[in-house]
Amino acid sequence: MVQKLVFATNNAHKLVEIRGIIPEGFQVVGLIDIGCTDDIPETASTLEGNADLKASYVYKNFGSDCFADDTGLEVDALNGKPGVFSARYAGEDGNAGKNIDKLLSELQGQENRSARFRTVISLIIKGKAVHFEGIVDGTIIHERRGADGFGYDPVFLPDGYDKTFAEMGLSLKNSISHRGRAMRKLIEYLKEMQM
Repeated sequence: MVQKLVFATNNAHKLVEIRGIIPEGFQVVGLIDIGCTDDIPETASTLEGNADLKASYVYKNFGSDCFADDTGLEVDALNGKPGVFSARYAGEDGNAGKNIDKLLSELQGQENRSARFRTVISLIIKGKAVHFEGIVDGTIIHERRGADGFGYDPVFLPDGYDKTFAEMGLSLKNSISHRGRAMRKLIEYLKEMQM
C-alpha cells in the first residue's frame, strides 16, 4: 500500500529533489495537489520553527500526514547569516540572483568563506511531530558556476568536491546534500513505523 505524504511546499525544484529521494511505497504531493494555495507564513526565528509552522498548518487545515522543511545557508564570516533569512536575504522582493549578489558583495575581501547548508524537516504523522536535520559543509566561491540547482547552489562548493551544487547532476547532489541527508533520516523513521 502506498503511503501518501504532503510536502508543504510550492517550490517545484524541492518537489523534484524529494521525489528523487523518496523510495517506492511512498507518494509525495505538494500543496497545490491538495488544493492549498495559501501563502503559509514563515515568521519563526529558527529553521525548526518555520518547518513546524508549515507542517502544523497543513495538518490542522487539511488533516493530512505531512512534512515541511526550512533550509538556511550559514556563513561563518557573516556570523551564521543569512540563516533563517536565506530565501529573502536581499529583501522580500528579492530572488535567488539578488540573494547571491548580496552574499558575494558581503564576502568581498573575506578569506574565510566557510559555510554550511542546514535543513530541518518537521514531520507530522498520525498527529505526532518529529524533527530531522541534515547539514553539509562547504565553501562560498567567488563567482557563480553551473546552471542546475536553485538558490545559492551556483556559489556553494561542498567539502571534498570540485563542483558546485549547480554543476552536479541531481542524483549526486541528492546523495550528499543537506536536504538529502535530512530526508534519509525521515525515510528511515517511516520505514521503522511500517515494521
